[in-house]
Amino acid sequence: MQNYYRNQHLYVLNPLKNTLFRLLHSRVIISLNYLDLLRLLQLYYLTLNRLSKLPLVLVFLLPYSVNTQALSATTVQVINGSQPYLTFDGGVTKATDINSLLAIKLSDGTTITPATNTSTVDNPIELPEENQSMADISMLVPPTITDSITLNDLIRAPYNYWGDDDGDGDGANGITASGSLSISITDKENQVVSRNTTLDICQAPYKVVLTSTAGSLTTQYGLPNSSNFTGNSATYYINPKADPVICYVRPHVTALDGGDPTTWHPKKGYLVQSTTLSSYERNFPTTGMDSLHFDLLISNNTGPLTWPTVTQGGITATMTLNPPVERGYNPDGASSVRVTLTGPVATEAQSNSNSPNRLSAISLPQTFELVGYDSNHRAVVKYGFVLKQWFVIREEKLANFEVQSSWCASIGNYRIPKIKELTNATCEDPQNPEKCVGVESGTPSSGTYLAKYTIGAGFVSEWGRVDDDLEFYWTDHHVPNTTFDHLTVWLGGGLIQPTYTLYHNRAICVYP
Repeated sequence: MQNYYRNQHLYVLNPLKNTLFRLLHSRVIISLNYLDLLRLLQLYYLTLNRLSKLPLVLVFLLPYSVNTQALSATTVQVINGSQPYLTFDGGVTKATDINSLLAIKLSDGTTITPATNTSTVDNPIELPEENQSMADISMLVPPTITDSITLNDLIRAPYNYWGDDDGDGDGANGITASGSLSISITDKENQVVSRNTTLDICQAPYKVVLTSTAGSLTTQYGLPNSSNFTGNSATYYINPKADPVICYVRPHVTALDGGDPTTWHPKKGYLVQSTTLSSYERNFPTTGMDSLHFDLLISNNTGPLTWPTVTQGGITATMTLNPPVERGYNPDGASSVRVTLTGPVATEAQSNSNSPNRLSAISLPQTFELVGYDSNHRAVVKYGFVLKQWFVIREEKLANFEVQSSWCASIGNYRIPKIKELTNATCEDPQNPEKCVGVESGTPSSGTYLAKYTIGAGFVSEWGRVDDDLEFYWTDHHVPNTTFDHLTVWLGGGLIQPTYTLYHNRAICVYP
């Protein structure tokens, strides 16, 4: 800003020695009273009149004596001050160019500008404290603004996001601004996030884009009296401070047509429903079968973990690290750990026999807690679930209902399952509506003739495709008073289909 430095001086002017030329060209401001000015002009007139009669060379030699006149004068000198600036913290952070205009400040005082920003999707900025939101990151876009704001609004109440160290710009219309700022915040799924939402490591990294148009900040007085900004943008990737956490549990994700969005992600799998031992039964899976597996997707995992094998009630969960990219199970390569279940399974000889030996005994329900340990044997992350039912398939053997039901009983207190233990699909057949009378499928219902991913709503509904063949499997549902005898279910998608008791279909058995 521009200031004027004023020095008071007292000058004694002799009209003989101080001519009109010197008076008019000196950098002084003369302050006189009215009578002094009249006397000076009279004296000056007489002097010029007499000097006109002498050669110019003698003018400066004449010993002319007059009363001197006392004059008060003020000198003026220009001093450069400071330019106006935008600020969100009372002048601690000053924005006078595009680099500072698009800067962010973390709660620990760390300031990151476009010039110093090195964040990427794979190398995000970590917030200094847990349970923070974007509102904890200071920037020139106020926390209440979700999209854009003009700089002129920014410098007005209630924000008053400006300052001037010289005091220029104070008062009505003392400062004006042009241009605008905008902000965009999205999670890794490209979903819009509000400034006050507590950040979730499972949705990180978050992408913050600050954009400015060309603009300026100008005060009415001062030198310099403006700050100019060019149009530009800056992108910051942000992670909340958090310990490693299991975000998703992924079985085969492409078999069924979606699921409840509060529990199912179409690419990542099931959301974790509980991290508390007493309510692990809310998590996937509640059903199991030999060799079925699911993946754990862990966020913020800083190093390899060791996962001890867990065995409960004759069923074992084995963990392997970094499962391969695999269509259906790990299409994006994001899986951290694969969990494989092993337990009773029918051998080929048992499947081929109508009087098989009993399978090894199991005890259900069983609670499984899987723990990942770091190199110091510190428990870093946990996942728990409760297995309530175990399924066994009679491979490659077709038979009628009675034969298959007897086979299930022979392998050790297994039975043909109910429809609701296999699928949450609806029974639909406009041409034969009588076949669906009294059908009870898993809940909540998928609302369609195919199953949808739902925890606790049936074996197929939980796991998706558990058999790639187009064969149907017996259920215990008898269809009364129709030409059909029983309903079957397709394990590739949960479709319910009527059939005759004497027809040959495959067997799936459940315990208990």
